[in-house]
Amino acid sequence: MPLRSILAAVLVAVIWGLNFVVIDVGLEGMPPTLFLALRFMVVIVPAIFFVPRPKSRFRDVVLIGSFMSLGQFGLLYTALAIGMPPGLASLVLQAQVVLTVVFAALALRETPTRSQLVGVALGAAGLVVVGSGRGVETPVLAFFVTLAAAASWAIGNVIARRVGRIGTTSSPLAGLSLTVWSALVVPIPMLALAFAINGADAVGFALTHLTVPQLLSTAYTAWLASLVGYGIWNTLLARHAASAVVPFTMLVPPIGMATAWLALDEVPTVIEVIGGAMLLLGVAITTGLLHRRHGRTVT
Repeated sequence: MPLRSILAAVLVAVIWGLNFVVIDVGLEGMPPTLFLALRFMVVIVPAIFFVPRPKSRFRDVVLIGSFMSLGQFGLLYTALAIGMPPGLASLVLQAQVVLTVVFAALALRETPTRSQLVGVALGAAGLVVVGSGRGVETPVLAFFVTLAAAASWAIGNVIARRVGRIGTTSSPLAGLSLTVWSALVVPIPMLALAFAINGADAVGFALTHLTVPQLLSTAYTAWLASLVGYGIWNTLLARHAASAVVPFTMLVPPIGMATAWLALDEVPTVIEVIGGAMLLLGVAITTGLLHRRHGRTVT
C-alpha cells in the first residue's frame, strides 16, 4: 500500500484502540443493547441527510451493516457488559485478522503472499502470548462472545472488499456513505432487544438519566470510531487487498491495553509486553513496512 494509505490505517488503529476503554466507561449503568442503539442513532443522524446513498446494491449495504456493525458491536458490547476486560477485548477481537485473510482467500481467491503469511502467523503468535497471561481472569462466556464478534467483523471485511472490487466504494465519500447507510440496520434490532431483555421501565430510566461519561462515550464511538474510523476503513478495503489492510488492526491491542492500563489500572505483564512487540513486528512484515525501509517498492 502507498504511504498515505498506511498512515490512514494507523490513524484508524489508534482511534479503535482507545475505543475499548471509552465503551467500557459508557456502559456503566446502561444496558449494552440500548447503548449500541444510541451510538448508531448518532452515527445516522444528521449524517444521513447530507451523505448520499452508496452506489452499492442494497443487499450489500445491509450485509455489511449486519456483520461489521450489528454483529460485531452487539457481541462486543455484550462481552464487555458481562465481564470482558477492555484491554483484553482489544486483543481477542483481533482474531478477525487471521479470520479475514482466511475468509478472503476462500471467498475472493485473494491468496496471501508468503511474507504476509509469515507476518500474520507471527502476529497470531503474539496474540496467543498476550492472551496466555489473561485468559484465566476472564469469564469463559465473555471470551467466546468476543471471538464471535471477531468472526462477524471478519465477514464484514470480506463483504466490503468484494463490494470494492466491483468499483462501488473506491472514493473517500463512498466509504463514508457505506458507513452511514449500513448503520441503519443497527438501532431497531438493538432497541427491540433492549426492551425485551431489560423491560420498558429500565430502558426509560436509562434514557432519562444519561450521564456525562455516557454522552461523551456515545459521541466518541459514533463520530470518531464509526464515522471517521469506518469511513476510512471501508475506503481502504475497497482500494487494497484485505490481506494488506486488515493486519493494521494488530496495532489496536497494544494501544487498547496501554489505555486500559492508564485509565483502568489494567497493568500488563512482561509476557503481554513481549506479545505486543510480536504483534507490531507481524504488522511490519505483513504490510511490507520492513521492505520500505530498505528502499523497495511495496504495492
